[in-house]
Amino acid sequence: MEETPPENVFIAPSIDAPQLLSGRSYSYHSPVPEELTGDNNAPCVLGVDEAGRGPVLGPMVYALLYLPLSAHHSLLAATHHFDDSKVLTPQVRSNLMQKLCTPSTDLQRSCGWATRVMSPRDISAGMLKPGVLYNLNQQAMDTTIELIKEVFARGVNVTEIYIDTIGPPQTYQAKLSRIFPTTAITVAKKADSLYPCVSAASVCAKVTRDAALEVCYRAYTQGARSLSTAADEGWGSGYPSDTRCSNWLKGNIDPVFGWGNVCRFSWATAKDLLEATKGHAVKVEWPAQEEEEGMLVTDYFTGERGRDDEMVGWFGRNVGEDLF
Repeated sequence: MEETPPENVFIAPSIDAPQLLSGRSYSYHSPVPEELTGDNNAPCVLGVDEAGRGPVLGPMVYALLYLPLSAHHSLLAATHHFDDSKVLTPQVRSNLMQKLCTPSTDLQRSCGWATRVMSPRDISAGMLKPGVLYNLNQQAMDTTIELIKEVFARGVNVTEIYIDTIGPPQTYQAKLSRIFPTTAITVAKKADSLYPCVSAASVCAKVTRDAALEVCYRAYTQGARSLSTAADEGWGSGYPSDTRCSNWLKGNIDPVFGWGNVCRFSWATAKDLLEATKGHAVKVEWPAQEEEEGMLVTDYFTGERGRDDEMVGWFGRNVGEDLF
């Protein structure tokens, strides 16, 4: 979804600038809320949603939020009016997130939340890995499972889980039910509009992604020696359909490194710009390196060159079972 980036976005504690700028994925967990600490083993409901699935720039963020089952609708829907983050204004989202992070508020006392920032570099590395495709759906599934496991590991008594689907709901739900057999799991389309805990998770994900883009762009502008017109206009929402984003990509391509850690190079938008005949990128070919009369480097470790092979002589041969 294309949207004008918010101004003065709230920088939540889920933002780790050094990790972001290094291109690494990372997770953040808020403290277990006050109402769930000590001997309180209250049954909890947990919701999961994401933000930034389609953009060519910036991370994809998965988020979850949990709270006592008894407060699910009364606190999130009736009191604070959480809804799908896409129908809330940037300011409303930011205000809700700030309340979640402010000590002594009812949201902070009752709700715990967590995020996984999936970096563009790691997303692309999985999707472009030779031989074994690790597509975005698989990455999203693994991220969701890991985040939920981490909440259970903190001793939270999660009895119900609601998730916005990333594929066929029945298949996704069946897999999660096998992994978490004692928990009631519902996977549904538009879950962020149906279940308040998923709505709240969508706000955590969206605010974190917006803040991540802001931090990355600020670092880019501070490090740039001279800004192009496209850079002055910003990179917009990061979606390929956003004119500001496409103009920024066209006007700020490094001939060797492209756009750095902020870009998903596995996206067709980036590939097309890099491979375009009239583009500014340098084409690099990586031929197989051969050594000594057609020998590959890896052949030195296979033991196929005979008894006098120098490397085999250095490292030795396996001892046969017949010696024992």
